Amino acid sequence: MEKLGYLISIVGLIGLVYTGINYINNTEHVSALGLEVTVSQGDPMPMIISAVVLIAGTLIAFAAKK
Repeated sequence: MEKLGYLISIVGLIGLVYTGINYINNTEHVSALGLEVTVSQGDPMPMIISAVVLIAGTLIAFAAKK
């Protein structure tokens, strides 16, 4: 069960990095009156799901150690 927790954690971490990069790449910069405004067009839900999977995998791994 501990190995499964580590595997889930790794999958969650990879998903978090991948969706985070995509979220950052989906931004748009707009200059208006000398100010630069950054507007994000990405959906944050995949990052939230990946973070939950990462936390769940970590909790499973630590619970299996005891």
